[in-house]
Amino acid sequence: MSRFRKVFVLVPLLLGPTATPAPAAPAAFTHPGVLVSRPQLDFVKAKVNAGSQPWKAAYDQAFSSSYASLSRTPKPRAVVECGSYSNPNHGCTDEREDAIAAYTDALIWYISGDARYARKAIALMDAWSAVITSHTNSNAPLQTGWAGSSWPRAAELIKYTYPSWPNSGRFATMLRNVYLSKVINGSNSNGNWELSMMEAAVGISVFLEDKASYDKAVTRYRNRVAAYVYLASDGALPKTVPGSGLSSRSQIVSYWQGQSTFVDGLTQETCRDFTHTGYGIAATANVAETLRIQGDDVYGTDIGTRLRQALGFQSKYQLGAAPPSWLCGGHLNLGLGPVTEVGFNALSTRMGIAMANTQTLTERQRPAGSNALFVAWQTLTHAANPA
Repeated sequence: MSRFRKVFVLVPLLLGPTATPAPAAPAAFTHPGVLVSRPQLDFVKAKVNAGSQPWKAAYDQAFSSSYASLSRTPKPRAVVECGSYSNPNHGCTDEREDAIAAYTDALIWYISGDARYARKAIALMDAWSAVITSHTNSNAPLQTGWAGSSWPRAAELIKYTYPSWPNSGRFATMLRNVYLSKVINGSNSNGNWELSMMEAAVGISVFLEDKASYDKAVTRYRNRVAAYVYLASDGALPKTVPGSGLSSRSQIVSYWQGQSTFVDGLTQETCRDFTHTGYGIAATANVAETLRIQGDDVYGTDIGTRLRQALGFQSKYQLGAAPPSWLCGGHLNLGLGPVTEVGFNALSTRMGIAMANTQTLTERQRPAGSNALFVAWQTLTHAANPA
């Protein structure tokens, strides 16, 4: 037997400057803490009450929308069936719009103090939590992600700013069993799917105070953002997510809609169309905002860099710049949507980064309304909001 003992030395892992730390749920979750925080809402409330722009116009836009109608009748159903391109559409639009309506009412309640809107948000949430059991057909994961992104925003505001919601426990059970279980394992479809699914998963995990699901969702989110927006530092080809099955250049180019030249800010769906790209950008920013509220500010990591580059690249062409021949064959399908406020506010207002094209597009689109899917009233909540 050797006279020498083996000595094991633990060497700390050194992270490079662009590495992103492993996710860690907060010791205690911040509430309300999905997309909007109490300090942010207090800032908005003061601006609206003072009649300041663009917040007053944005508030009036939300208040006068059909989503804020106190006579709105919820349309819940046990099984929501959503096929590709909304065929079939059995409750899909109803579910998404009732979820946006609940969030709209919750915002109006907080800003105005009119309890009728809190009670309306509760009525909408209670109607669905009493009925729904599942989502089916090919678009079920995406549908669950879209509706599941709006529901916890509303639920957080009501549970933590309104004194009474007797059925909040039933709503939490619905979020866990019907929504979180459907989205938490992600998707290898186009990137906007998984980003929206992770937005739902992160928001629901905050509401449920589920640290394990939060960490799992944040890990998938970080991997997907890195594989959705290209940076030159990624190398000759875009990154891929674990389990994607994409290994060769030809597979990756095909997945990137046939685009074979990669530049900073190009997304996996830029050459598909800007509308779906906008969904991916919106979800990227929305999750980053929730993480910041929960004490994990990822805007200073590569996620913030990718978001800034994606916003600037798409904004340039949305504003009318002619695409070069190497980009999507020289033809772009525009229509980015009302998706720039959250990212622009984080990177420009709070961090002081100049973003000329994004600023021009953001200000041109104000007040940004809703895309009737999962984006709503972001000029109201995030325009020039330093909180």
